[in-house]
Amino acid sequence: MTSGSQMLLILRRAAPRLTRDFFTCRHACKSFHSHKLSKRHFQSSLPHRSADGILPRPMLAPQLDIGKTSQSNSRVKSGYFPKTSDKSVAYWLLGSAASVFGIVVFGGLTRLTESGLSITEWRPVTGSLPPRNAEDWNAEFTKYRSSPEFKLLNPNMTLDEFKSIYYMEWAHRIWGRVVGLSFLLPAAYFIARRKVSAPMAVKIVGIAGLIGFQGFLGWWMVKSGLKDDLFAPGSHPRVSQYRLTAHLGTAFICYTAMLWNGLSILREHKLLADPQAAAKLFDRLRSPELKIFRRSIGALAVLVFCTAMSGGLVAGLDAGLIYNEFPKMGLGWTPPRSELFSDFYSHTPDKSDIWWRNPLENPSLVQLDHRILATTTFTSVMGLWGYTKFSPTLRKMLPAACKKGMHGVVGFVGLQVALGITTLLYLVPLPLASAHQAGSLALLSSVIVLGGRTWVPRRAARLVSQQLAKPHAPLVRYYNSKRSMNYYISSL
Repeated sequence: MTSGSQMLLILRRAAPRLTRDFFTCRHACKSFHSHKLSKRHFQSSLPHRSADGILPRPMLAPQLDIGKTSQSNSRVKSGYFPKTSDKSVAYWLLGSAASVFGIVVFGGLTRLTESGLSITEWRPVTGSLPPRNAEDWNAEFTKYRSSPEFKLLNPNMTLDEFKSIYYMEWAHRIWGRVVGLSFLLPAAYFIARRKVSAPMAVKIVGIAGLIGFQGFLGWWMVKSGLKDDLFAPGSHPRVSQYRLTAHLGTAFICYTAMLWNGLSILREHKLLADPQAAAKLFDRLRSPELKIFRRSIGALAVLVFCTAMSGGLVAGLDAGLIYNEFPKMGLGWTPPRSELFSDFYSHTPDKSDIWWRNPLENPSLVQLDHRILATTTFTSVMGLWGYTKFSPTLRKMLPAACKKGMHGVVGFVGLQVALGITTLLYLVPLPLASAHQAGSLALLSSVIVLGGRTWVPRRAARLVSQQLAKPHAPLVRYYNSKRSMNYYISSL
C-alpha cells in the first residue's frame, strides 16, 4: 500500500514534465532560442486542435523582439552593415558637434587675446603637458622672445603675462586633441560593432579625416605669424588671413557635417517608426508649390557660410577696427574708390591683380564686402519669411515644423545683425566679438535644421518605401489556462 502511494506521488510530480515533453514542439523552441524564427516554422509548430476544441497548454516562449534580433544576427553573421544607424551614434555626433562649436568660440577668444602665437612649436604628443617648473617656463619664454610678435608688440612682457597667453593657446590645442580622440575612438567602435549603416560609416571616416586636416591647418596658420617674410615689413604681426579663413571654414564644415548626420539619423528613426505618416509627409514636401522654398534654403545656407568666411577675413586683417560707424563708412556709404582698389596691394608691375587682391587683402574693401554680405543675408531671410507668411499656397502646404524652423532662423539672424553692429560701434570688445562669432555658427545651425525639416532625405524615403512594400505578418495567439500572450511575427 505504501509502495502504491509512493508510485502515485512520483507519477503526479512527473505529469507536468511529461505534458511539456509530449505537447511542446522542440523545433519551435529551438528556433526561439537561436533567434531565427520564421513565419513558416512558427505556424507549423502550432499544436492541432483536439476533438473537443481545446488547445493543449504549450510552453510559453520568452518575449523577444524577433525582427530586431533576427536582423542583428544575420547582420553579424553575414558581415554587412545595418540599414539604419543606431540612435547612440546620433547622440555621439551631436555631442561632437557641440564640442566643435565650443572650440570654435574658444579659438576666437584665443585670437582676440593675441594668444595664438605664444607657442612657437607644434608637438602633438609631447606638447600635451604645459611647462612644469621654472626652467621649462624660461625655455618657452625664450622661444617666444625670438618671435616677431614679441619684438614688435610685446617687448616689455613679463613671464607672468606670458603664462596667461600661453595657457590660452595650450588649452585651445588640448581641446583640439580631445575633439580628435573623442571622435576617432568611438568612430572605430561604432564601425567595428556595425552600429552604423554603410553610407554613414563612409561619412564618419570622412569627418575623421577632416579633423586631422583641421589640426594641420591650425599649425600652418600659426606658422604664418612666426616669420617676418610672411607679412609686410613693419606691419602688425598676425597670421595670414587666408590661412585663418581656411582654418575657420574647415571647422564650420566639420561642425555642419556632425550636426547634419546626427539629426539625419534621429529623423530616419522617427520616419521609419510610422511609415504611412512619413510617406504622406514626403508627398507633401515634394509638391511643386514648395520647390522654390526648398531651393531657397540651400542658397541661404551657402550665403550664411560665405558671410561667415568674409568675417574670417575681417578678423584676420583686423578690419573691424576701422570705420566704426554704421550704416555709413566715413563721410559716405562707401569709402572712396581709390581706397577700395588701391595699387598698394598689387604685387605685379602692371597692377593687374588689384581686382582680386583688394577684396582679400584691403581692410576697407574687406569690411565693405562683409557688410554687403551680411545685409544680403538679413534681407534674404526676411524675404523668405515673408514668402512663408503671406503666400496662401505656402501657408497651406508648408508643414508646421518648417514654419517653426523659419521663425528660428529669423530670430538668429536678427540677433546676429545686432551683435555685428554693436561689435563694430564699440571697437570690437572681447565679449561682443566672441558672441558675434558664436552667432554666425548658431545662424548656420538654424538654417541646417530648417533644411533638414524641408528637404526630402533620399535614403530615408527609400527605406520607408521598402518598409511599406513588405506584406503584413499575421498575428498568432498562444492560449494559456491563466493568461494569453500575443506575438507579432515580423516578416524577415
